[in-house]
Amino acid sequence: MIYFFIGLGILLLGLVTLIIIKIKGLKEIEKKLNITEEKISEILKTKKDLDMANHNFEFAEKELIDYYAYQIKANKSKLDYLMKQAKEQGIALDMTNEIYLRKNEVV
Repeated sequence: MIYFFIGLGILLLGLVTLIIIKIKGLKEIEKKLNITEEKISEILKTKKDLDMANHNFEFAEKELIDYYAYQIKANKSKLDYLMKQAKEQGIALDMTNEIYLRKNEVV
C-alpha cells in the first residue's frame, strides 16, 4: 500500500513539473507575440507619419519645405530599418493585415 502512495506522489510530481514547463513555454510565446504586436504597431505608426509628412510637404509653405523633406527622409529610413528587423524576425505584414489592424484600432 505504501508503494502505491509513493508511486502516486512521483506521478503527481512529474505532472506538476510538466505543467510548470508548459506554463514557462506559454509565457515565452506570449512575450514573443507582444514583441511582434509592438513591432507591427511601430511600423504602422511610422508609415502613418511618413504619409502625413508627404501630405504636408505637398502643401508646405516655402519656409517649411526643408523641414518636411527632412521628416520624409527620416521616416523612410526608420521604416526601412523596422521592415528589415521585422523580416529578420519572420514578421510579415501585408495590406490586408494592415487594413484589419487599422480598422480595429490596434495601432
